[in-house]
Amino acid sequence: RAAGGGRALRCCRARAVALHGSGKAGGKMGLIRGCFTALSVFLGLWLSLTAVYSMAFSLTILSFSSLPEVTVNYRYGLPVVTLTLPTRGERCQFTIKPMVVTVGAFLQDVQREDKGIEKAEVFARDGSKVSDATLMEVLLMNDFKLVINGKTYSVSAPKKGKLSSEHATEMEDIKSLVHRLFVAIHIEDHQVKKERELLQKLEYLKEQLLPLEQMKDRIADSADAKTSRLLWVGLALMSTQGGALAWLTWWVYSWDIMEPVTYFITYGSAMAFYAYFVLTKQDYIYPHAKDRQFLHYFYRKSKSQRFNVQQYNKLKEDLAEAEESLRRLRQPLQLRLPIQQINDKD
Repeated sequence: RAAGGGRALRCCRARAVALHGSGKAGGKMGLIRGCFTALSVFLGLWLSLTAVYSMAFSLTILSFSSLPEVTVNYRYGLPVVTLTLPTRGERCQFTIKPMVVTVGAFLQDVQREDKGIEKAEVFARDGSKVSDATLMEVLLMNDFKLVINGKTYSVSAPKKGKLSSEHATEMEDIKSLVHRLFVAIHIEDHQVKKERELLQKLEYLKEQLLPLEQMKDRIADSADAKTSRLLWVGLALMSTQGGALAWLTWWVYSWDIMEPVTYFITYGSAMAFYAYFVLTKQDYIYPHAKDRQFLHYFYRKSKSQRFNVQQYNKLKEDLAEAEESLRRLRQPLQLRLPIQQINDKD
C-alpha cells in the first residue's frame, strides 16, 4: 500500500508539472498574439493616415495647378497682378497704380522680387512688343502676353463694371487732373535729372571726339594742301598751253595752220567736261570740283591712317542731337522764366 501510494503521489506531481508547463506555453502564445494584433492595428492606422495625407496633397496640387499662372483683379480700386515666381514657385501679388506705373517699372519690380528672372517682356495679342514707357492703364485695356525667361503667359484683361456716361466723364476729368498735378509736382525734378544726363552725355561724346578731331584736322590739312597744289598745277599747265599756242601761231606757223589745232583742243576740252558729268553726275563747277578732289584725298588719307569716318560722323550726329535736346530743355517756356532773364543767363 505504501508503494502504491508513492506511485500515485509521483503521478500527481508529474501531472501538475505538465499542467504548469502547458500554462506557461499558453501565456507566451497569448502575448505573441497580442503583439501581432497591436502591430496590425498600428500598421492599419499608419496606412490610413498615409492615404489621407496623399489625397490631401494631391487635392492641394490640383487646386494650385487649376489656378491660372497670371491673373489680374481689382482690389480697392487698384489692379492686382498675381503670378507664380518661376524660381521660388510662390504666388506673388503686385498692386499697380495704372496712371503712374509703366510697363518697364512693373517688369523691374518682378525681377527684383525674383532674382532668377533674367529677361521679362510684354507683347500684345498680335505679337508686337509693348514699349517699356507704356502706362499700365493702357496695357490693361486689352489682353496681352507676359514672357518670363522664354515662357509665355497669356493674361486676360480685368473686367470692370460698366459706368454711366456722366460718371465716366467725371472719372476722366479726375484722371486728367491727377495727371496734371503729378506732372506739375515732378516736372522740375525730371528736368534737372534730364539736364544732368544730357551734360554727362555731352562730356562723354566730347571725350570720344577729341582724338578723332585731332586726327581729322591733320588729314584735312594734308588733303587741302594736295588740292591746292593740284589747282596750281592746273593753272601752270593752262598757262603753258596758252604760251605754246601763241608761240606756234606767231613765230613758227601761221594762224591758218594753228586754227584747226585750237579748234580740236577746244573740242577735246568740251569732251573732257562732258565725260566728267557722265562719271560724277555733276556739272564741272570749280568749287564743286575742288571739294570733290578734297574728299578724294581725304578718304584716301583716312584709309591709310585708319581713321574711321563713319564712327566720327555718328559721334558728331549724337553730339548735335544732345546739344539740341539740351537747348530745348533750357527754353524759357520749359523753365518758366522770362525771356530776358534766360538771355542774360546765356
